[in-house]
Amino acid sequence: MGTHTQRKPARKSGNPRARSRKPTRHRIRSLRRPHRLIDYPRHGRRGVRRWLPSWRQWAGVLGLVVSGVVCLFAFVYAAVDIPDENAAARREANVYYWADGTQMVSTGEVNRQNIRLSEIPDAVESAVIAAENDTFYSDSGVSPKGLARAAVNMVRGQETQGGSTITQQYVKNTYLSQDQTVTRKVKEFVIALKVDQRKSKRDILQGYLNTSWFGRGAYGIEAAAHAYYGIPAKDLDASQGAALAALLKGAEQYDPATSRANHRRSVARWKWILDRQVKAGLMKPAVRAGFTTYPEPHKESRATSLGGQTGYLVDVANKYIKQHTSLTDKDLALGGYKIHTTFDKEKVRRLKGSVERVLDRDIDPEKRAADKGVQVGAASVRPADGAIVALYGGTDATKHFTNNADTSGVPVGSAFKPFVLASALEHGIQGTRGAHDTRTSTSARTATPWQAVSAESFYDDSGHLLDPAAPAAAGSDIDGPDASHPTLRQAMAKGGNATYVRLGEDVGRERVRRTAIASGLLEGSMARLDKTFPVGTSTPSAIRMAGAYGTFVNRGLQHEPYSVTKVVKDDMSVDGLARPGARRALDPDVADETADAMRGVGTASVDRAVVAGRTGDQDRLRSAWFTAATEELSTSVTMFRTSPDEPQLLPMAGVGGAGSQHGNVFPVRIWRDYGLTGSPEGGSSP
Repeated sequence: MGTHTQRKPARKSGNPRARSRKPTRHRIRSLRRPHRLIDYPRHGRRGVRRWLPSWRQWAGVLGLVVSGVVCLFAFVYAAVDIPDENAAARREANVYYWADGTQMVSTGEVNRQNIRLSEIPDAVESAVIAAENDTFYSDSGVSPKGLARAAVNMVRGQETQGGSTITQQYVKNTYLSQDQTVTRKVKEFVIALKVDQRKSKRDILQGYLNTSWFGRGAYGIEAAAHAYYGIPAKDLDASQGAALAALLKGAEQYDPATSRANHRRSVARWKWILDRQVKAGLMKPAVRAGFTTYPEPHKESRATSLGGQTGYLVDVANKYIKQHTSLTDKDLALGGYKIHTTFDKEKVRRLKGSVERVLDRDIDPEKRAADKGVQVGAASVRPADGAIVALYGGTDATKHFTNNADTSGVPVGSAFKPFVLASALEHGIQGTRGAHDTRTSTSARTATPWQAVSAESFYDDSGHLLDPAAPAAAGSDIDGPDASHPTLRQAMAKGGNATYVRLGEDVGRERVRRTAIASGLLEGSMARLDKTFPVGTSTPSAIRMAGAYGTFVNRGLQHEPYSVTKVVKDDMSVDGLARPGARRALDPDVADETADAMRGVGTASVDRAVVAGRTGDQDRLRSAWFTAATEELSTSVTMFRTSPDEPQLLPMAGVGGAGSQHGNVFPVRIWRDYGLTGSPEGGSSP
């Protein structure tokens, strides 16, 4: 029989041993314990022990948390993919360079110029790695401590920013916003893991150095090198690289030029970064010992402003690019172009200084109403190849938006006469059959070849062009040029409008027009072919006038003015910017004689021969011009008056006071100051 059947009779028989047997405490607790999935609060415990989980419960909870975190991370990792680069990371500046290769200005909403890692010195890379993430080449691209610190800071109500790897910072710069939230930090963490798996460390470092903020409006190491040291990144040394790496901790606190406290912080961190490189094995102690003096950056001077003359220079360069390449305004707005110009920084500075000195000295709008609204435009072109080396477009491109050096609508006046003379020398005149044959009818006239016309020719009382070298006609009392019968040379120098009106008619105004265009003036700037056309009713720009006068000193070879030598994007040069070739515009002898006729014209004679032209004293046009050329440089200066309320130019009478000859003396003074002054005192940057 079983135990149960054996015990039953015993209890009935009254066996005292059987009746006295009691259940154990464990059996009583087991009988009373309720059946629960989780024994909490703990059954059978009293006081605090009742509420303390057992080690098994602790282990279970921890396991659940870990499993939950793993599952959540797996879900987030699968759900979050590497997004497209944000717009700010793709946006670059257009960078314009002076003729000597130094940076002139960067334009665009973001001052950044992406470069390859191979263009960045190894010492600069080492400085950044030592400062920001010395385990960069061995880590997985993330910092769990940084993520945990961000979570703790969020709980404390502080900013979530914590220590991040270079990869995480690159992800933040390139793919995410700058918001300081846990959500953004989690995304940054996950994307950094994936980026580290899909991209090489060098690609990540290159992206980081191109997108990081260095202060002074500079994104990326290339823009920073220019902003702080005025050089490209490839020319940075190890000491300068360490100073720039210090800015990555916070440019607002480490730009040494902004305050003494910032300077102290920057110097201290510069030393720390150099020492850190030695500790990390990135720099030899002997090399570190050579850096004892802090590399002071330049004072803050952002080359991103289009103020002053810079905006006018950029305007001319952009126009040239759009005329000679397939690039449009939209293309240029996207940025990323490196634009190399022909502009000479020193000549631009000198020209600006000359204009300002003459205006400050001679023009006083407060004193004379006639001085109000005075505008000046000027340009210098190199005759040998047509390069535009300098220009003055106005007081400030951000305030006076019209580029006076490249404007239209300003009549050129007597400065146009050389083209009339050159046309007469080139084509001859539709004058008498012989130089002194006054009996020939107009209908029988034939062209006189240029060899029979010279700058020493003059008109007689009958309006016929005579050659002073030939014997006088029978019965004529004219035996040579005088005040009443000036030669073509004399008529160009002063007065002589009537002479050139007659010469233009005899040559043929259409021929004069073609000669002017061939020499370099634009067809669209030519005026109507009426009687006054030969004395300058056309409206070329100062740039075009300087270029066209260069044709005379270049023995008739015309070079199209150009302002851009090269445009590069992503290491690829843009087509269409080959240097313009020379074109034969005038016979060499014609160009030589025209140039010789203009030597000494006006008041601009200097030690060496020049070619010059100006508006004459008798001109009544509303502008004043002076254009002069040597074999090295051709410069044109114009002055005129405008008013926002008047669509037409204002009169020049009275400008500068009595004796100004309707303002004609001022372009000459500007040219003389510009041509004869070395480095003008007080000259400011362009």
